[in-house]
Amino acid sequence: MEEIFSRCGFRCDLCLAYRPNIESYPENRQLLSDGWFRYFGFRIPPEDIHCEGCLNNQCITLDQECTVRPCVVTHGIENCAGCEDYTCEKLKERLVSFEAIQARFAEPISVEDRNRFIRPYENKDCLESIRQQPGK
Repeated sequence: MEEIFSRCGFRCDLCLAYRPNIESYPENRQLLSDGWFRYFGFRIPPEDIHCEGCLNNQCITLDQECTVRPCVVTHGIENCAGCEDYTCEKLKERLVSFEAIQARFAEPISVEDRNRFIRPYENKDCLESIRQQPGK
């Protein structure tokens, strides 16, 4: 699957909740619910885990309260990396870095857990990388 970036820089293609991934591996819903609780402190019931991504017009996502998507759409840009106000307060609330999450745990986070539960949402480095690309 090609890289798919959300409006705030999450990697939809890597997210276990993304529709194509759920359809291929529905058993990951419980795993994801538990992982999100462990690393981010919120739990979504497994049967409610399904996301179309915020790039589509219907915007069937898990986070219906997201303030970033409407802001990006209003600005007429692809994602926050192209914004003149980068990094605004709305984005700051959603920035994820592995180092910040790891700092909350005494034991190292396994590579498998990072790849499943954190890497898809590590948008800070992702957005910075996009901003460095020519023409951005």
